[in-house]
Amino acid sequence: MFRSLHMKLVLVLILLEISVMSVVGIFLINSVSDYEMNGFLTQMSSVFTPELISSLERAAEKNDISDLRNMLNAYSAPLGIGENRMFFILDPETGEYLAGSDDERGASLPLTPNVIKAMTGEVGQTAETLSESFDVAIPLRSGDKITYIIGVNDTRAELSALIWNILTMLVRALFFGLLVAILLSFLLSKTITVPIERLTKQATDIASGDFSERAEVLNSDEIGTLTRTFNDMAETLGSTLREVGEERNKLETLFKHMADGVVAFDARGKLINVNPAAQEMLGRTLSEGDQYTDIFPDLEIPTDGMREDGHFMELLHRTGEKVLKMYIAPITVGEPLQGIMIVLHDITEQEKLDESRREFVANVSHELRTPLTNIKGYTETLIDAGADIDEETEKSFLGVIYDESDRMTRIVKDLLTLSRLDNGRMEMQMAEMSLKDAAESAVKAMKIDAEGHGLSFTSAIPDGMPEVVGDKGRIQQVIINLISNAVKYNRPDGSIEVTGGAEDGYAFISVRDTGLGIPKADLPHFFARFYRVDKARSRKMGGTGLGLAIAKEIVEAHGGKITFDSVYGKGSCVTVFLPVPEKER
Repeated sequence: MFRSLHMKLVLVLILLEISVMSVVGIFLINSVSDYEMNGFLTQMSSVFTPELISSLERAAEKNDISDLRNMLNAYSAPLGIGENRMFFILDPETGEYLAGSDDERGASLPLTPNVIKAMTGEVGQTAETLSESFDVAIPLRSGDKITYIIGVNDTRAELSALIWNILTMLVRALFFGLLVAILLSFLLSKTITVPIERLTKQATDIASGDFSERAEVLNSDEIGTLTRTFNDMAETLGSTLREVGEERNKLETLFKHMADGVVAFDARGKLINVNPAAQEMLGRTLSEGDQYTDIFPDLEIPTDGMREDGHFMELLHRTGEKVLKMYIAPITVGEPLQGIMIVLHDITEQEKLDESRREFVANVSHELRTPLTNIKGYTETLIDAGADIDEETEKSFLGVIYDESDRMTRIVKDLLTLSRLDNGRMEMQMAEMSLKDAAESAVKAMKIDAEGHGLSFTSAIPDGMPEVVGDKGRIQQVIINLISNAVKYNRPDGSIEVTGGAEDGYAFISVRDTGLGIPKADLPHFFARFYRVDKARSRKMGGTGLGLAIAKEIVEAHGGKITFDSVYGKGSCVTVFLPVPEKER
C-alpha cells in the first residue's frame, strides 16, 4: 500500500504535521513552565527584601510566633497567598511545621531542597521545572543562631491546569491539522503523482515503440518543466530512431544491392551475414551458420598478413572461371577479435582485359617485328653487296622493302584509327544518308577486284530502304572492308552477294560469301584485334587483323551492331545494322 508515491507523500505530510505539533507543544509547555517559575522567583525576591527580613528577624527575637505569623499574613497579597500557595514557619533544627497560612497542608509539608538549604543558614530559592512544587526558604537569625525558617510553597496546580489546557488545545489542533493535512496532502500528492503517472504511461509507450503520445503540461513548476523536457526528449528520441531506421534501411538496401560481395564471419568462423552479390560470385547459396572452412576450403588467411594498423589485407581467390579479389578486415570491439569481414570484388573481366592487353601488345610487337626484320635483312644485304648486286635483284629487294614499309604504315594507321575510336576522338561527319547508296558505291569500288579473283559478285539491295544518320565515308569504308575480306578469303570460282533490307527499327547490309568459313570455336574471336584463323595466309595477303575490329568499332559508334554467321567449309555472312530515325520508321 505504501509503495506508491501517492501514499508516501500523504504519509510524509502526516508525519510532518505530527512532528511540527509535537515540537510546538513541547516548546510551548516549556516556555509556560519557565515563565511561571521565573515569575514565582521574581515575585518572592520583590517581597522578601532585606528590610522585611530584618523586621521579621526582630519579631522572631521576641520568640512570639503569633507576631511573626501576623507580619507574614500582612504580606499575603504581595506573596500571592491563596488556595495553591501558602507561607510557612518551620523549626530550624527539625524542619517541623510551626505555623503558616494553611495548617492542614503544613502538617504534610515536605522537606524540599530549599528548606534543607535554609536549615544550613543559606537562602533556598532554587526552582526546578520537573519538581512537584515551587518554594522559597529563608533563615531568620538572631546573632549567629537561626531562630526560624520562613518561606512560601506553591503546589503548581495553576501551572498544571494551564499545561493541561494547552495540551488539550494542542491535541484538538493536531486532529484538525491532521484532517487538513490529509486533505491537502491528497491534493498535493495528486498534483505531483498525476503528471508522473502520465510520464510513466508515456515512457511505457516509448518503450513499446510508440513516440506519438505527448504528456499534457498542467503547471509551469518543476513538474511542468520535467514534462516539457520529457516531451522534447520523446520527440528527439523518436526523430533519432527514425533517422537511425532510415540509415539502417539505406545500409541494408546498399548491402543487398551493392555490386561487391560482402561475407562476415564471427570469431569461431561461423557465417553471420552475406549479401546476394557474394552468393552470385561464389556460385552457391549461403545461410547463417555455414562455416568458413566450407565456403573457402582451400583459402587460409595468414596471421601475419593482417596489417599492423588493423585495417585489411588483400588476397586473390579463384572459384570456377571467376577471379575474385578479397579484402579481409578484422571486426574488433575493444581488444579481442570478434570476427572478420571479407569484401569480394569480381575482377574476372579486368583479368581478361589485362590478358587481352598483354596479347594485344604481343600481337602488335609480332606484327611490327616481321616487316622490320624483312626491311633490316634486305637493307643489310643491299649495303653489304654494294656494287656486286645486279640491278634487277636490287629493284626486287627495294620492292620488298617498300611493300613491308607499306604494310607497317597500314598497321600503324589502323592502330591510330582504333585508338581514336576507343578514346571517342574519331571525328564523324554525321548526317542523313542512304545506306543503299553507300553500299552500291562500295560494290562498284570492289567489283573489279572481285572479278579479278575469278569470283561471282552480285548485288541485290532493294529500293525504298530507309535512310539512316551516319558518316557516309566511314560506313562505306566498313562495307568495303567486309567485301575485301570476302574476296581475300573466298575459294576459287566462289561468289559474293551483297543484300540489304530493314527490320525491327534497323536498316541492314549483308555480305555473304562462299569461302571456307571459320570453325565454330573461333566464332567468339572473329572481331578480336589481330585475330586470324589462317595467320600465314592473312599475312601473305597483306592483312593486319584489325579491319574487322575497326568495322565493329565504327558501327557501334553509330549506335548499330554487326553480326557474323559462318558454317565451316560452306561460307560466311557478315551483317551491319544501323538504327533508323523515328521519322523514317
